Amino acid sequence: MKKIIITFLLPLCAVVAVAQTKKTATTTKKTVTTKAKTPVKPLPVFKSTLDSASYSLGLTMAGRMKSDGLTTLNYPLLMRGLQDALESKTPLLNEERGQQAINNLFGGIAKQKFAPNIAEGKTFLENNKKQAGVKVTASGIQYVVLAEGTGIKPVATDTVLVHYKGTLLNGKQFDSSYDRGEPLSLPLNRVITGWTEGMQLMSTGSKYKFFIPYNLAYGERGAGADIPPYSTLIFEIELLKVNGK
Repeated sequence: MKKIIITFLLPLCAVVAVAQTKKTATTTKKTVTTKAKTPVKPLPVFKSTLDSASYSLGLTMAGRMKSDGLTTLNYPLLMRGLQDALESKTPLLNEERGQQAINNLFGGIAKQKFAPNIAEGKTFLENNKKQAGVKVTASGIQYVVLAEGTGIKPVATDTVLVHYKGTLLNGKQFDSSYDRGEPLSLPLNRVITGWTEGMQLMSTGSKYKFFIPYNLAYGERGAGADIPPYSTLIFEIELLKVNGK
């Protein structure tokens, strides 16, 4: 009886073994399935001087913009602007709106880049106005009277003769007529707003120390290598003479 049962089971084992072999083969087949490769986009071929120059102009323009902090653009609209200008088509934006958009874009980039300068100036002025002897104008200029003169006060259209020294908040000096050994004659309507406004507070013979917010100094552009954008500035100014008076 045992022999019969064993004989009966042998075919069943064979069937199961075949089934498992088929299943394994099917699973293996599914596992080795690979994804189709993404076709590689061919590099452009420069067939003429115009082709090479066009590409190089793009590189040059982008390099300049990147140095100013720009990292991306709406490329289809950039190309549309170039094409409209070269083909003398009616622009989608007038010159005023376009220039304002450019100013806003780069202004925002610069403001982000120089955020530490802005924060430093704001914190300094908030603390400085609490110091003894510091006065604040409606526009935000802060000043201390170091010596009060008795002469006339200039108006914005006057030319004045002054001695002065200018420093950054970290104490770095960027200009000084004292170091040059001669005072400077200048028209008040052709200097930074902080000077134009502040010096009209002074009588001839006075010496004031001014703390000028960036927006009343050189603003978002700064001045040369010595005055970074968004710099709050400190000036000691001595009014020697109002020329012609």
